[in-house]
Amino acid sequence: MSESLLIDVNASKEEKYKALIPQINALVDGEEDVVANLANVTAALKEAFGYFWIGFYVVKNGELVLGPFQGPIACTRIQKGKGVCGSVWADAKTIVVPDVEAFPGHIACSSASKSEIVVPAFKNNEVALVLDIDSDELNTFDEIDQKYLEELMKTVSEFL
Repeated sequence: MSESLLIDVNASKEEKYKALIPQINALVDGEEDVVANLANVTAALKEAFGYFWIGFYVVKNGELVLGPFQGPIACTRIQKGKGVCGSVWADAKTIVVPDVEAFPGHIACSSASKSEIVVPAFKNNEVALVLDIDSDELNTFDEIDQKYLEELMKTVSEFL
């Protein structure tokens, strides 16, 4: 297991994902503890991209509950269909939000958050958790992020 990532800071976003995802796969390979794996995934994403907030919300007892994350304190519980994370859980599909102020019902855990992407992971064909990434800049996330984060969440689904 490597203790550092090999990411070219001058690389394009796509090149960073292409370098990062195999390293995350190697990092979680053989580790059975879900919390440890989720913690390392958030740390790797934070290290590679430096986004404002990166974390997981896990489906527990009919709500999303805060899991491992990197960044400032966050909302602890989110109801199904509420905010971006709850909407991703309800709809079982990724949502990219260029401007969180324009998203109806956005839950503002931090006023510093300006744009967001939320991606689901599945267990037994049900959303088991969501990956939430916030940026302190508008229009941060796009189809490149969606493509590679959805690929990453397939790996996450395998160790759930």
